[in-house]
Amino acid sequence: MLGKMQEHITKTLQEITENGLNKNERILTTPQGARIRTQAKGRQNLLNFCSNNYLGLANNAQVIEAAAQAMQQWGYGLSSVRFICGTQELHKNLEQKLSDYLETEDTLLYAACFDANGGVFEPLLGEEDTVISDELNHASIIDGIRLCKASRLRYPHGNMKELETRLSQSAAARFRLIATDGVFSMDGDIAKLEEICDLAERYDAIVMVDDSHATGYIGERGRGTPELTGTTDRIDILSTTFGKALGGASGGCISGKKEIIELLRQRSRPYLFSNTLAPAVAGGTLKVLEILSETTELRDRLTVSAEYFRKKMVDAGFTIVPGSTAIVPVMLYDEKTAVKMAEQLLNEGIYVIPFSYPVVPRGKARIRTQISAAHTREDLDEAVKAFVKVGKASGQI
Repeated sequence: MLGKMQEHITKTLQEITENGLNKNERILTTPQGARIRTQAKGRQNLLNFCSNNYLGLANNAQVIEAAAQAMQQWGYGLSSVRFICGTQELHKNLEQKLSDYLETEDTLLYAACFDANGGVFEPLLGEEDTVISDELNHASIIDGIRLCKASRLRYPHGNMKELETRLSQSAAARFRLIATDGVFSMDGDIAKLEEICDLAERYDAIVMVDDSHATGYIGERGRGTPELTGTTDRIDILSTTFGKALGGASGGCISGKKEIIELLRQRSRPYLFSNTLAPAVAGGTLKVLEILSETTELRDRLTVSAEYFRKKMVDAGFTIVPGSTAIVPVMLYDEKTAVKMAEQLLNEGIYVIPFSYPVVPRGKARIRTQISAAHTREDLDEAVKAFVKVGKASGQI
């Protein structure tokens, strides 16, 4: 039945492999952590430097116990969507705790942050409105915007002059919404939220921030980029995930102004037509919020470790994207070089993944390293030593 399509797909897959763009999935035989094991022979006890497990909570005993207790009390799943028979006290409690933590008016849970971003634009915006998006926004924001009927404008990454131009161009729109990542996942840089909010107020626009790579560890108390930039009360819509710093499982949310949240509760399709967040995930996330509300120890440790690793890599001669987050991209530019170096680093006991097109633009290939609070100083030194060995052998430094 596939016929010509099957031939086309086969050819496309061959081209992906030949261009060094193939993305292989390695099978882990352990829980997520600073050190992991894989099925591959000779690649045991690897130091993991490519996980979003920023605070090291993905295998935390307290979080696991809380998830297990929630499952014992509330069951394995709800077998339904929330408005039919799938909302429990557990979910309302999590929404309230998230609102308290993020300092917003209300919160709505989703099965994933990808779903949250996919469901936020269409209920709020119509043909007479405009969305203005940073060109490096996450794929989920891009896809979410495509689902709404508003006109779409993009501005060059972080360029506030061009953002203002887009705001001027869309003066006739009923509503304008500026969408941006808080921390951009590939480069690890932080959005200029104060300037964005200033422009939004000047041009009467709404601001939406995806803070998935920030919630839990960015800001003095880990409340994310709005806390860091002093814009908490100026952000209208905040999306984030539970799948990174907040335990590393699944699930996400939209948080913000109560009227917006209520409309999403009534009209957001990924919310209305997806099963309720599993009780185990809700229970585990509640425990994470409790831990992070009591102490900033993990966040503080991560900040110091990321700064240390970044400096050591720069001193070694690598080209590192400047930044202050736990995302430390090692720029290699060539796709095949990135793939080869990642393989060599695996042989040295360092688990990293090469990033190439279409995840990043062509010619911007890299190995994106990510630091975790679970990494010790010895772990960081071991990784730098391996990078130096492989980098010298491949002529990168």
